[in-house]
Amino acid sequence: MHDNTYIPFTEEMKRDYTILVPNMLPMHFQLVAQVSKTYGYHMELLETSGQNIVETGLKYTHNDACYPAVCVIGQFLDALLSGKYDVHKVALIMFQTGGGCRASNYISLIRKALERAGLGFVPVISFSFAGLEKHPGFRLTLPFLHGLAYAVLFGDLLMSLKGQVVPYETHAGDAEALCRRWTERLGQELGSNAKIHYGHVKQLYGEILRDFAAIPRTRRKAVQVGVVGEIFVKYSPLANNHLEDFLVAEGAEVTMPGLLDFVLYMVYNNMVEYRIYHRKTLLQPVIHLAWRYLCGKKNDIITMVKEQGVFRPWTPFEQVPPMAEEFISPAVKMGEGWLLTAEMMELAHSGCTNIVCAQPFGCLPNHICGKGMMKPIKEKYPDVNIVAIDYDAGASRVNQENRLKLMLANAM
Repeated sequence: MHDNTYIPFTEEMKRDYTILVPNMLPMHFQLVAQVSKTYGYHMELLETSGQNIVETGLKYTHNDACYPAVCVIGQFLDALLSGKYDVHKVALIMFQTGGGCRASNYISLIRKALERAGLGFVPVISFSFAGLEKHPGFRLTLPFLHGLAYAVLFGDLLMSLKGQVVPYETHAGDAEALCRRWTERLGQELGSNAKIHYGHVKQLYGEILRDFAAIPRTRRKAVQVGVVGEIFVKYSPLANNHLEDFLVAEGAEVTMPGLLDFVLYMVYNNMVEYRIYHRKTLLQPVIHLAWRYLCGKKNDIITMVKEQGVFRPWTPFEQVPPMAEEFISPAVKMGEGWLLTAEMMELAHSGCTNIVCAQPFGCLPNHICGKGMMKPIKEKYPDVNIVAIDYDAGASRVNQENRLKLMLANAM
């Protein structure tokens, strides 16, 4: 069922429309845009930021909307009203999981904001596996999905390696430039004209590892800081006031759990429903197959990183859910749910005991599973140094940065 502002993205639109992408996961969404271009879609990742975008978001939506929605709406409207685009040749795309939180209302909020701005004719594509909408001009074929699935894996790998290189690189910008070169290449390697063979994929992993290992680096010990939280605020520089850049400028090395972990979290939750509630579904064998398949893909990268011996490997996801169970039930799965607690424990067990928990102000699942877990975690693991940072349209950036500096001052 569609709301009355639903405008389909048609086959005709595919030929000459620009699809604007919000800046949630810069590394991953650049890869998605590059792969999509090979399938005939002209996608452009918006990389704007600043208080004016937040103010634009507040102008066109109510202030009870969650902060990520304000940021996305503000970034979209700022672009459309900038004069840079022909608004009659532009579409917007929003990536969502279709979960039971305010994030599921993003599409209708975006459309209402477009109506208020006099741009109600602009199509909004809902990119979701929950089957929320149909757009004839935007079809996720199996080869397209195959390429996008590997874009998640490569995005996680590039993000991880960049994080481990940037604080130490001799020439500032080397890692960022390498990421851009690989993003362009991977767009072709995973695109419509490519035949994706796993042997070749693993070969590409090896080349990426060698390229990052070849970047000249200084030998110094930086404070390692992990970042967890609500998925948009955790990854988006627009929403978290360039948190990663700030921490690096303060001399820290930033570690972020990958997007694949969130995908595995959603798959695992389906298995939990079967185990706890005995909820039977014909898709149960497919869910278990997806779990083994995705865990295997992640573990292959872990093995290659270990064999190379230069960079710090990830934790196998099979080990992650049990880490949370001493504090929170796996049935707590709204929003980031138990994964948020598990990621804090995963970081601590891997030696990263300094953690930033980034959350939108008023986001109930994150206040419970993130901020609410800080006390029991610290009681059991006194060495863990966690700071919760709330992000909101009215939050003070100076206050956020001062609290981060205090966390770094207490870092071990």
